[in-house]
Amino acid sequence: MTPVELSRTVLRAVRRAVDEGELRVTVPERAVVTAPGPGGCGDYATNIALQLARPAGEPSLRVAEILRPHLADADGVADVVVTGPGFINISLRDTAPAALVEEIMRRGTRYGFAEGPHTPSEPHTPSEPHTPPTPYGQLLQLHCAHDVRATVVTETLARLLRSQGALVRTSCEAAPEPEWEAVLGVRIDAHGTPTAPASLDAQGTPKAPAPLNINVRPVPAPADPLPLGRDAARWALLYPAGHDRPRISDDHLVQREGNPLFRVRYAHARTRALSRNAADLGFDAEPGDVRHEVLALLADHPRVLAQAAAHRAPDRLARHLVSVADAVLPLVPAVLPRGAEKPSAAHRARLALAEAAGAVLAGGLSLLGIDAPDHL
Repeated sequence: MTPVELSRTVLRAVRRAVDEGELRVTVPERAVVTAPGPGGCGDYATNIALQLARPAGEPSLRVAEILRPHLADADGVADVVVTGPGFINISLRDTAPAALVEEIMRRGTRYGFAEGPHTPSEPHTPSEPHTPPTPYGQLLQLHCAHDVRATVVTETLARLLRSQGALVRTSCEAAPEPEWEAVLGVRIDAHGTPTAPASLDAQGTPKAPAPLNINVRPVPAPADPLPLGRDAARWALLYPAGHDRPRISDDHLVQREGNPLFRVRYAHARTRALSRNAADLGFDAEPGDVRHEVLALLADHPRVLAQAAAHRAPDRLARHLVSVADAVLPLVPAVLPRGAEKPSAAHRARLALAEAAGAVLAGGLSLLGIDAPDHL
C-alpha cells in the first residue's frame, strides 16, 4: 500500500465514523500520512485525529480511538496503535513479492508517483526541517539565489514535488547562466522577485489560496561543477544534503565501485542487459514468489519519494537509489539459466524482480535529472 492509498484509507475510516454517527465533522479532502515520529511505531502515522478534534468537539485521543477500529478493519492494515496526544500509527501487512513486482512493472518509472493532486507536507519534529501544512491546491513557489547549486536543487525539488501531485512554480533571483541550461539542463520558470497573486472571482474572492513561498538555499558548491558534465555534476550537487558542502572532483566520473553514481547507473544497465539476454534465450519476466533483500527497498520507494518531496531533500532519493543498486547487483548472477539449465518459473520471477529494480533506478535518476543508460 502506497502513502497515497493509505491516505485514502484514512479518509474512508473518517467517512465511516461520520456515517455511523460516531463523529460530527466534515470529511477533509486529504489526510497526511508520514513516517512515525519520535515515540511512534509501525510503518506510517497520521495526525488526522488532531486535525479533527476541534471541529468534532472531542479530545484528539477520543477521535483517534473512534477511528482506530475502522482503520484496523481496512484491507492491508495489520495493526493500529494510538500514541501521544492522538497520533495514529499504522502497521501494514507484508506485501506479497509478486504483487509488489507486478505493481512496479505496471507503473514503470512512475512507480511511487502520487495519483491525484495534493501538496506534500509533514508534521514537525525537532530533527527535521519544517514546512507548515498547505491547503489543497495551493501553489508552492520555490525561489533560489543566482547560484548553480541552488538552481539545480530548486529545479529537482520542483520535479519531486510534482511527482507527489503538488502545484509548483520556480524562480531565481536573476536569469540562470546560459551554460547552466546548456550543460546541466536547468529550467527555471521565472527570474526576479517572485510575484504570483491569487486570481479573484467576480465577487473579489480568491479562487485559490495565496502561493506559499519557499526559499531554497543550499550550501554553494566550492568550485564550478560544469566541467563534470550534466550527469556527474548534477549528482555531485544533489547527493550531499543541502546543509553540506558538495565535493566537486573527477571522482564522480570514474567508473568504479567507489563511485555511487556509477554503481546506480551500472546496476540499471545490468538489469536492462538481463532483459535482452533473457529475450535471446526465449523467456521473459513473470512476477512470482521470490524473496530478496531488494524487495523491502522497492516497497519503500513511494515513501522515500514522499519524504524527499516533503522535506525538500533530493539527497534522500539519491541515497535510496544507491541502496537499491547495492541490493540488486548480487541478484544479477542468479537471474539467467546456466549451462544446459532451462528457464524456470524461478528464473522468470527473478528477472521480473530485477526489471522492477531497474524501473525504480531509472525513475529515480530521471527525477534527479540524470540519464539512466541501457548500456554502460
